[in-house]
Amino acid sequence: MKSVVLIAGTRPEAIKMIPLYRQLQLSESCQPFFLSTGQHRQMLDQVFQSFDFQPDDDLGLMQPGQTLPDLTARAIVALSNRLQAMAPDSVLVQGDTTTVLAAAISATYLRIPVGHVEAGLRTYNMQAPFPEEMNRRLTSPLCRWSFAPTDRSRQNLIREQIPEESVFVTGNTVIDALLWMRERVRNQTESIEDRSKRLGIPTYFADRFLSTHGKWILVTGHRRESFGSGFENICNALKRIVLEHPDVGILYPVHLNPNVREPVNRILSDHEQIAIIEPAAYEDFIFLMDHCTLILTDSGGVQEEAPSLGKPVLVMRETTERPEGVDAGTCSLVGTDMYAICREATRLLVDPEEYERRSKLRNPYGDGLASVRIREILESTL
Repeated sequence: MKSVVLIAGTRPEAIKMIPLYRQLQLSESCQPFFLSTGQHRQMLDQVFQSFDFQPDDDLGLMQPGQTLPDLTARAIVALSNRLQAMAPDSVLVQGDTTTVLAAAISATYLRIPVGHVEAGLRTYNMQAPFPEEMNRRLTSPLCRWSFAPTDRSRQNLIREQIPEESVFVTGNTVIDALLWMRERVRNQTESIEDRSKRLGIPTYFADRFLSTHGKWILVTGHRRESFGSGFENICNALKRIVLEHPDVGILYPVHLNPNVREPVNRILSDHEQIAIIEPAAYEDFIFLMDHCTLILTDSGGVQEEAPSLGKPVLVMRETTERPEGVDAGTCSLVGTDMYAICREATRLLVDPEEYERRSKLRNPYGDGLASVRIREILESTL
């Protein structure tokens, strides 16, 4: 059996790696080991709980007020020591976090082959998103296997002279996770009222929008490049939307970063059409996506997931490394410009034909079989 160490440290990484881990458990030639760095402790633990999953080991790297240089240095040292002791046949990383770059460097120093899940995403702007664009572009040359979610991602890698024979189009494992979790959530018996109470959604909001299937917008935001005036603009846009549309609600599970929470709480609190709650566990977030009208986000994963649920997405970024959704029409770039956010949200809220068209477009990011394809590639090449 060939040993395969899957490394994850944040909520999105775990969501996208757990389906692959479970698929590798079915392999007759690969033995998976899930190593968590604990880069984002609380939100990572939420994912593990949602999937009834426990990592095989956890390095617990998160520290209060950690800086990127501190985290990167500690991650490289801790991962190098752990991988050296394990001496696995391969290491798999996912996405573009500090954990990804640190793990790829550590494994390369130890001459352990690296596979990159969700490889080839690019904005070609090192500042947007920061530091994710840097992380993924530095990781790609270190990898023996690049598992690209789309052909566009594959072409990005080939243009960068990544060997063509090492690049595989697999789809994105986030769709594997989404479809598994959607089935689980839809089979749950918990009432909307009980779920709303557990999530801290105010009763008046739940009664007016969730229980009656009214129009409401789900919002997420966390990008560093939007800190400051960007988030001020986003919050002012959300406030303007509800003032112009008295029949529309906004539900905002707010990221834990103080740079996000301060403007959100200052500008959006105490409005009866806006509910501000704590970050939702993955299964609860799938429930919210499945029941909302449309989504405003700067999240990469949400851009990939929402089309499978028939939900149009407004992307609050100036550029995206996931242009396939924009090209397909499932996503629209609105940046952090208040007028663009309001204009595009209003279009979807008042034009039923446009909403229907957008909600029925095919998801360009996969069919739920990405983990199977990656397992088969590893079995044939390890």
